[in-house]
Amino acid sequence: MGYLNTKGVAERTYDAIVIGSGISGGWAAKEFTEKGLKTLMLERGPDVRHLKDYPTTNMMPWEFEHRGQLTREIIEANPVISKCYAFREDAMHFFVKDKDHPYAQDKPFDWIRGYQVGGKSLLWARQTQRWSEFDFEGPARDGFAVDWPIRYKDLAPWYSYVEKFAGISGNKDGLDTLPDGEFLPAMEMNCVEKYFSGKVAETYKDRHVIIGRAAHLTVPQPIHLEQGRAQCQNRNLCQRGCPFGGYFSSNSSTIPWALKTGKLTLQPNSVVHSIIFDDRQQKATGVRVVDAVSKAVTEYFAPVIFVNAAALNTNLILLNSTSGRFPNGLGNDSGLLGKYVAFHNYRARVSAEYEGLADSTQSGGRRPNSGYIPRFRNVYKQETDFLRGYAAGFGGYRSTMPAKGWGEDLKKGLLNPTPGNWQVGSHMMGETIPKETNTVSLDPSKKDAWDMPLMHINIAYDDNDEKMVADYLEQTSEMFRMAGFTNITTNDSKQAPGLDIHEMGGVRMGHDPKTSLLNKWNQLHHCKNVFVTDGACMTSTSTQNPSLTYMALTARAVDYAVTSMKKGNL
Repeated sequence: MGYLNTKGVAERTYDAIVIGSGISGGWAAKEFTEKGLKTLMLERGPDVRHLKDYPTTNMMPWEFEHRGQLTREIIEANPVISKCYAFREDAMHFFVKDKDHPYAQDKPFDWIRGYQVGGKSLLWARQTQRWSEFDFEGPARDGFAVDWPIRYKDLAPWYSYVEKFAGISGNKDGLDTLPDGEFLPAMEMNCVEKYFSGKVAETYKDRHVIIGRAAHLTVPQPIHLEQGRAQCQNRNLCQRGCPFGGYFSSNSSTIPWALKTGKLTLQPNSVVHSIIFDDRQQKATGVRVVDAVSKAVTEYFAPVIFVNAAALNTNLILLNSTSGRFPNGLGNDSGLLGKYVAFHNYRARVSAEYEGLADSTQSGGRRPNSGYIPRFRNVYKQETDFLRGYAAGFGGYRSTMPAKGWGEDLKKGLLNPTPGNWQVGSHMMGETIPKETNTVSLDPSKKDAWDMPLMHINIAYDDNDEKMVADYLEQTSEMFRMAGFTNITTNDSKQAPGLDIHEMGGVRMGHDPKTSLLNKWNQLHHCKNVFVTDGACMTSTSTQNPSLTYMALTARAVDYAVTSMKKGNL
């Protein structure tokens, strides 16, 4: 490691330290600073400031050298990250490049990362669904994984709290499998999506097609205007960074809000090497940080530490935080740190055509949202030969016929395109079961440029996942046929885990310190002043997009941590 920066301890001491500046880290910083705590936020990547550092946000297609596409050279240099749907010429500067941050794999795993202030909150798909009681009860009902130490009622008020600040559009659909929230007006489904929604409702009692619930300001409220954000313009260029703040990100919302308090020190280019545990005090006292540019090492101190580095990096930091008390990683008395990692299964898709509604076409902006089919398998009882279930996206658009001819005829065809059939499609988001064999660990010999052990990933699908894929393809095809769709095509991409970008677990919550790392307040059982509220804390994955749950867990945990500090319990 580099030399130790020894500037005064007092200058490097804060009331709270937050590791990571993505969705959960941003919320931790907002909550701590609002409650008056002097907070240090550490981000391993460079600074990205709202408005100033979105270089492509207003560029037209013809202004890109390759019209938004990737060159063969870029793809060959980045065989993993180039698989991500958002890694294109307009946004690739927000992604980690393969050669800069290598990792080891026992089995194929496509680790998609964004190292900068704001993390992947600049790049996320912005779908925000609450978990239901069925989701929190899942492990207890079927005995796989361990019981969640919380239930929906514990998180419901915190869902409401974060929804109001972030701004979530959606309808109150009245579904017990997908609780309603504090919604802004919903985006509208187009006519073919409404048609399919109606047909499903007519045919199935337990299946629903709704408009997605998305973190977009359809009608900004005073709290959003106070943040400096404006209405979503339906540009659908979100991965570039939104100059309007029309979608929620740490960069446009929580971080500026925290900075406005005067209590936040935001420090980019700071690679957290480990958390410092004091054997004499029997608690964590700070963090050891490597400067990403100079490689200098500095230690920072605080009575409470929130680890929000994104799921796998949070595992890495805790595994690398060894001491006399914790030789196998901070809080790891159970030996379970880095185990029971899970993810979402996005492998399966179904597409089709619809010859109806020929008198209608699309109009308006390019809506950055789609339809959503909440989980309907194994909800009220075990009814299939696989555990848990899947949700699905659904969307439709009107195609145009290729222009034909030469000269004047071709010109007329291009200027006056002829509508083709409606195209419809669905993609699966399946719950995977946390397994002890799905692990992340520290490579025993290889290190990165900052003297950190490389992450060693050993994660794979199992037979339960294969059965779920088959059922999704069968059931979705059946629903498409019922609706009169034609030319139905099914596809199993066989993509490696990781490309879903929803990795979770490794530092799971639970009741028992022997079978979990964190308690119901997201505290390490055996190191009470360290909290984990990003994806690493998840006991199971459910089928919903997880970011809203991370936000709610973070706000709840900070409230508990600050209350405990005031009582002298941390």
